[in-house]
Amino acid sequence: VRLCRCRCRALLSRPAGAVRERRGLAAGPEMHFGFQTVTEEERREKIYQVFENVAKKYDVMNDSMTLGIHRVWKDILMHKMNPCPGTLLLDVAGGTGDIAFRFINYVRSVRQRQLQRKLKHHQNLSWQEIFESYQKNKFNSLGDSQVVVCDINREMLKVGKQKAQHLGYSEGLSWVLGNAEELPFDDDKFDVYTIAFGIRNVTRIDLALQEAYRVLKPGGRFLCLEFSHVSNPLLSRLYDLYSFQVIPVLGEVIAGDWRSYQYLVESIRQFPPQEELKAMIEDAGFFKVDYENLNFGIVAIHSGFKL
Repeated sequence: VRLCRCRCRALLSRPAGAVRERRGLAAGPEMHFGFQTVTEEERREKIYQVFENVAKKYDVMNDSMTLGIHRVWKDILMHKMNPCPGTLLLDVAGGTGDIAFRFINYVRSVRQRQLQRKLKHHQNLSWQEIFESYQKNKFNSLGDSQVVVCDINREMLKVGKQKAQHLGYSEGLSWVLGNAEELPFDDDKFDVYTIAFGIRNVTRIDLALQEAYRVLKPGGRFLCLEFSHVSNPLLSRLYDLYSFQVIPVLGEVIAGDWRSYQYLVESIRQFPPQEELKAMIEDAGFFKVDYENLNFGIVAIHSGFKL
């Protein structure tokens, strides 16, 4: 994969002539909202309301629902990406910043190891030269990397920005309000596109995949982490019991919102299985598409390349 060192100038707004027509965003045919049947526009509005309702308790609920395992899944996603300094990442539906913060930490770690190796191979450097080298590089700890977080929900972005400020993340991080089905970026801009636990809430998955392909550079990589279909029959029955009997109750107790978490459980059951999503990613134009099941398929990481 070709990873370019480039600065993210003029990324966050398109020239007027580059704005494309809205595609396929009319009310359209009926579709699923959980186990309900609604119009496309109704689904979009209902999903927006769900995440507006759960934004403030989103992280707490993620830890409660998955017993904290979602953190491990996101770490695996980052190691699978293996970004190097200079990588430009677009994280879609990443409003609370979980992937963005991991990306920054990972690149900083890689950058630090590179500096240590460089200094190790120059044993004749004086203490002052070593100190000056560290001082010089600490102001460019990401090596021109940048992550752009794009989310359609203002409340989710607000939570993410507050977390970033609290945790001290500012360098190499941008926040953009935008729709996955019509991204506000020019063609061929990003080295990597990620979407973690977001694609099943996109109204038109096919449009979101087309947009992911469009904004990636040739050689760029698509990575999707999402709840999927469990392969083990016994685990599947236990998982259903936990999902439908426990998660909505947790939603009511922790977030005061039974219905939103009932929808989130139902949306997982309505989401395409691994092979079907793989075919959809290939239809969008991606090559070398594959997926890795985690925890017997409770979640899966899908990967593809724009060649």
